[in-house]
Amino acid sequence: MAAERDRQRVIIDRVEPEIDGGRFPIKRVVGERVKVDADVFTDGHDVLRCLLLWRREGDRQWSEVEMETLPNDLFSAEFTVPEMGRYLYSLTAWVDPFRTWRRDLEKRVAAGQDIAIDLLTGAGWIEAAGVRAQEAGRRAEGRVLSGLARDLARGLDPEARLRLAFDPELVDLMDRYAERSRATAYGRELAVVVDRERARFSSWYELFPRSTAGIGDGVGGNDGADGPRHGTFEDCAERLGYVAALGFDVVYLPPIHPIGHTHRKGKNNAPEAAPGEVGSPWAIGSEEGGHKAVHPELGTEEDFRRLVFKARDLGMEIALDIAFQCSPDHPYVREHPEWFKKRPDGTIQYAENPPKKYEDIYPFDFDTEDRQGLWEELKSIFDYWIGFGVRIFRVDNPHTKPFPFWEWLIAEIQRAHPDVIFLAEAFTRPKIMYRLAKLGFTQSYTYFAWRNTKEELTEYFEELTEPPLREFFRPNLWPNTPDILTEALQFGGRPAFVERLILAATLGASYGIYGPAFELLEHTPREPGSEEYLDSEKYQLRQWDLARADSLKDLIARVNRIRRENPALQANAGLVFHPVDNEQLLCYSKATEDGANVILTAINLDPHHTQAGWVDLDLAALGVKPEESFQVHDLLSGLRYLWRGPRNYVELDPWALPAHVFRLRRKVRSERDFDYFV
Repeated sequence: MAAERDRQRVIIDRVEPEIDGGRFPIKRVVGERVKVDADVFTDGHDVLRCLLLWRREGDRQWSEVEMETLPNDLFSAEFTVPEMGRYLYSLTAWVDPFRTWRRDLEKRVAAGQDIAIDLLTGAGWIEAAGVRAQEAGRRAEGRVLSGLARDLARGLDPEARLRLAFDPELVDLMDRYAERSRATAYGRELAVVVDRERARFSSWYELFPRSTAGIGDGVGGNDGADGPRHGTFEDCAERLGYVAALGFDVVYLPPIHPIGHTHRKGKNNAPEAAPGEVGSPWAIGSEEGGHKAVHPELGTEEDFRRLVFKARDLGMEIALDIAFQCSPDHPYVREHPEWFKKRPDGTIQYAENPPKKYEDIYPFDFDTEDRQGLWEELKSIFDYWIGFGVRIFRVDNPHTKPFPFWEWLIAEIQRAHPDVIFLAEAFTRPKIMYRLAKLGFTQSYTYFAWRNTKEELTEYFEELTEPPLREFFRPNLWPNTPDILTEALQFGGRPAFVERLILAATLGASYGIYGPAFELLEHTPREPGSEEYLDSEKYQLRQWDLARADSLKDLIARVNRIRRENPALQANAGLVFHPVDNEQLLCYSKATEDGANVILTAINLDPHHTQAGWVDLDLAALGVKPEESFQVHDLLSGLRYLWRGPRNYVELDPWALPAHVFRLRRKVRSERDFDYFV
């Protein structure tokens, strides 16, 4: 005898979005839609119904959305995720005999055929639905359906019987009590992780708290010369007003923990530190504590708590760097030597990336026999700082730790705190970066810093913004970091900094800069061919003259204001590249889903020369009719231009301003019968 599943005639195939056969969830933020498409078909010509099912994880009841039938057996529907957390969705589909009967009845009536038998057939389907309604405890509706079945079968007026057959209310009742016993269930429950809005749209500013002491605020050094004073959390709190004025909403701090003394690195990564040198914050741990302590020269834990609250009062958040590694002086080395790998001579293996040696850092051994103890302790580090109000973490080198560890840790943290955001600092091979995003990292660093030409930028961002990548990988674009001073910034002068800022801020919904090095145009490498900064803050205190006349702070503030005021720039969807007949000019647009907000960016990628060319706009992507004139309002300069048609001229001088960031404004007619642009 055939199995029951062999009587399920409907095939559900090619469900999108679906990541690796449902192994990993897609990502959304609160209030966003999940649009689901699938190929759904059967043998023959029967009418199908397909429902999109969705529910919050933990709920028993599914919500159902009727999927729209599109050409070529494509079905589509959507639902909106209302809260943070985890949701599930799936599909079910079946052959609908009543709708098939109704469709065929229309054809027979149109052809003038005898339909007496067909009406009896339809009455049978309606009577069966009435029985199902009764069995579901809906006796009133069951009686209504039974009565309609009698009227359709034995009604005296043929016209009345036909009106009944095509009555929309009857269709609604039949849909409610459809025969679904042989429905095909998709067989997978696909997941959606729903984050808060900052997971999608954020502007980050990285600074070292120890370098926040003001200019002239120095102390006598060991050699008797004045040098910068070690900054504190109180100094950092004073700096927050400056960062808020720049328009950033996330202030990212490198590790704030005690720094080890053994093999401490000196200025410019010298193998040995001179007396009084401060070392690298990533060499975590000393006799003063480890990952759950603050460097005493920064202040106290209460000082840090006040810093978190002050940032919140200014509309910003503090993001902490979590680096799972230890200095040789970390308490873990003494208390849990089993968590570290031993060399043949019995000493602990320090970090290496041959030929580089990092004797000031011990990596954890994730193959330790005490795997559970290590995992639980590392999770407790996040829990500890969450207790101070921190909800954003930048994770250092996650690609050097096991994938199962991150999947477990992020799920455990977000189960209790769904508002926590994790940024993966993993400049490694693409498949590893994408796997980390699938495992739960909210945002990810990218290769943006090294994508410079039109071809490189276009190809890379088309990849990032197309499915399936866009469903789970949220890029966070950084033109510089304390580890990355690209060749473009070293040799491109001020125009290169402006260009990279505008590219990052308009191509990505989330971006960041390492400041004040960025706005003060820091561009000198440690040595030729290096991407390390000379006199890097990673190894020494710095003082920054934030009032310098050549600072980019005003431009940065303007760019961030443009981002806040234009929803098109607050998502990665809607990115379209437009052809330009000059390889040094890049043009692209972003639009909101309803087309109400459209931003068109044109940028000169050559930091040394003026470039000009003709842009061929995709008017449909901009929501502009071919015959329609429209205004482009440059939000950077304030200038406005009237354009018409797809082909328009652009000329950009990098030393004046290497980019236009246009808002499209369309012509409307006022009540007083004159035109204006909105």
